[in-house]
Amino acid sequence: SFYEELVTHGILKPLTAPVEGLVEREGSRNFVAPQGISSVVKYYLEQSGAAVSYEQHVTRISLRDGRWEVSRKAGPPEQFDVVILTMPVPQILQLQGDIVNIINESQKQQLESVSYSSRYALGLFYEAGTGIGVPWAARYIADNPCVRFISIDNKKRNIESPEVGPSVVVHTTVAFGSEHLDSDPAEVQQIILSHLQSIVPSLPQPSSIKCQRWRYSQVVTRAVPNCPGQMILHTQPLLICGGDGFTHSNFDGCIESAMSLAEAVKPHL
Repeated sequence: SFYEELVTHGILKPLTAPVEGLVEREGSRNFVAPQGISSVVKYYLEQSGAAVSYEQHVTRISLRDGRWEVSRKAGPPEQFDVVILTMPVPQILQLQGDIVNIINESQKQQLESVSYSSRYALGLFYEAGTGIGVPWAARYIADNPCVRFISIDNKKRNIESPEVGPSVVVHTTVAFGSEHLDSDPAEVQQIILSHLQSIVPSLPQPSSIKCQRWRYSQVVTRAVPNCPGQMILHTQPLLICGGDGFTHSNFDGCIESAMSLAEAVKPHL
């Protein structure tokens, strides 16, 4: 039903563009978000009617008079009746305040057992009308120590237009991301570009480039064990965490966790 709704509203479309090296799992279907994956999040936020504050870096969670006091890097603390945490699990464990003592030893061990892959993503942006002469929209690379995935992004999303310049997105391998996690991004960018040049020598010179470190890319090795999509850290007032760290890193995993979180939060509303 989630997919049907998103397809009906044009937020998702079935993937029709050619993808080289894609491993098809039996019974699975692939979709693409023409306006980017953030459009899925924006759609649900609009449906919720919630007032959303962006770029609020939470640093501390403490109990104050039967409510949660949430502190952030900038601005005064605020109080809430229910707090739901969906950031990567290592960032939950970095929070300060009463939450440190509220997480019991068993929960702490479970949370500490979660591991994520790390990658770099490189974006190459071109002027309108630039041609990128490859027969695929995206390609998985099996034999390169640096590059794992290349996407001609507008082609993959099936939104090619003479008015909008094409863009290329490159994801590195897990091993490369781990090895260069704390390297200078400018150096990493040059390494990725040199490998990309050897794989697709016909790529034209981009007008701009962006290199992004993706510290918590996917839960590849282990999600939180024995947790059906969420973990309650404190009942009254409710402090609960969820996200793909409690299921698995794809859209199905996110839906699974969201449904589980909603059921757990309902009695507290």
